[in-house]
Amino acid sequence: MAFNVLISDPLSEEGIQVLNQQDGIHYELATDLTPEALLKKISKVDALLVRSQTQVTRKLIEAAENLKIIGRAGVGVDNIDLNAATERGIIVVNAPNGNTNSAAEHTMAMLMALSRKIPQAYYSLKHQQWDRKKYVGVELKNKTLGIIGLGRIGAEVAYRAKGQRMNIMAYDPFLTKEKADHLGIGYGTVQDVLKEADFITLHTPLLKETKHLLNEEAFEQMKPGVQIINCARGGIIDESALYEAIVSGKVAGAALDVFEEEPFHDNKLLELPEVFATPHLGASTVEAQENVAVDVCQDVIRFLTGGIVQNPVNLPSVPKEVLNQIEPYFNLAENLGTFLIHLAREVIEEVNIYYSGELAAVETAPITRNTIKGLLTRHLGEHVNDVNALYLAEKRGIRIHENKTSTTKGFTNLLTVEVTTKSEKRSVAGTLLNGLGPRIVMVDDYSVDVTPKGHILVIHHRDIPGVIGKMGSLLAQYNINIATMQVDRADVGGDAVMMLTVDKHLETKELEALKQLEEIYQATAIDL
Repeated sequence: MAFNVLISDPLSEEGIQVLNQQDGIHYELATDLTPEALLKKISKVDALLVRSQTQVTRKLIEAAENLKIIGRAGVGVDNIDLNAATERGIIVVNAPNGNTNSAAEHTMAMLMALSRKIPQAYYSLKHQQWDRKKYVGVELKNKTLGIIGLGRIGAEVAYRAKGQRMNIMAYDPFLTKEKADHLGIGYGTVQDVLKEADFITLHTPLLKETKHLLNEEAFEQMKPGVQIINCARGGIIDESALYEAIVSGKVAGAALDVFEEEPFHDNKLLELPEVFATPHLGASTVEAQENVAVDVCQDVIRFLTGGIVQNPVNLPSVPKEVLNQIEPYFNLAENLGTFLIHLAREVIEEVNIYYSGELAAVETAPITRNTIKGLLTRHLGEHVNDVNALYLAEKRGIRIHENKTSTTKGFTNLLTVEVTTKSEKRSVAGTLLNGLGPRIVMVDDYSVDVTPKGHILVIHHRDIPGVIGKMGSLLAQYNINIATMQVDRADVGGDAVMMLTVDKHLETKELEALKQLEEIYQATAIDL
């Protein structure tokens, strides 16, 4: 069978050669199509290969009568309507690994240039100045490199920095002390990294939790003279706070490849002689462009020839009769995972998912994938999807087990998720109630009845008179309105849990104020 492949954005010749060498693949390279021209051409195409230029909209996807797969030669898929592709049964693949080496090397280049003030020294020579004393640098040997985010790129940076005989202190939400010891690096919290590092490099996605991770408070915790590198995402650093930290002398220098606004105009950071920057060049090498092109073309060929793709972004098709039976549990499963990752106070080592009642007799793998997606998304962001969630969990050393039982604790169906960390187990259970929808019915060993939606506040406390009143008064001071409340306890006067739904997200200062009440052990804000 012959397949038609349309390449609508410039693609490395090495990727095109992969298509050339495959029998039954006919490709057309057309990189100057207008949206209207592409819309007319798409109906006869089996596979579409793009980079960031082509906008793969719902309108385009709906006009693609034969389209089976969309390949994105790069990491992001912001220019592809994933929901529309999934609805039409079109699989989307990308190339998340092709730029790892380039990004790591760029980070090291920025680190070395920062330590020896190379850009500033070159600039002075360009202006006919010869001032060796002004550009005295520091050695990397025996300095501490703090790495926030030890995924693919962060780990490669650590490996290279050890070659410079640097000490490594890393934080990652999925890094345990045992893993750190095995890698020969230091392990700590974000605060540990901030306090101990001479240089700090960022390698996390931009999420709600990582936006302005380096803010005024974070800079205050750092050593005087610390130096900052960001080749990850703009927005992880509060640029105004960085500016003030450099002007005050707390931060000695910064090397930036990414910015909150790209392309930017009149960024005041570049007015500072301690700062140098590049225009988002982390993946801009010949090799990286070749790698992503080859990776995505190989995945497209695998799919068209009946193989299994390696880098899927959306959920592959599920038989309709199976999907109709299990789809109502997808959102519940993801929310249970998201709920539980907020409660776990340490790195998750193991996940047990229990399917009870009628759920024990159905195909549960897609439900498991949605559960793990919910667990991982808080720290990994939109990069996690239903298809790659299990793979990403395995890569982080998380063991996953499915368990099926007829015991339902009074419910027709019950989905229970339990996570194990080094020192504790936490669990949450949910069900679908006829006519009422999804419910969280158990938190650890406490019975509750809460809709997994909106802003939820979970408070573990001592069961003594007055706790609820103190909590309510404190929330009122911050103008936080309580919508619903559930309370359960283990024993009279013992431990208890309180679950509230509130009208707005709780900020860190509000949670800290709750934790100051002596009766409260733990207060957790969860947004679903």
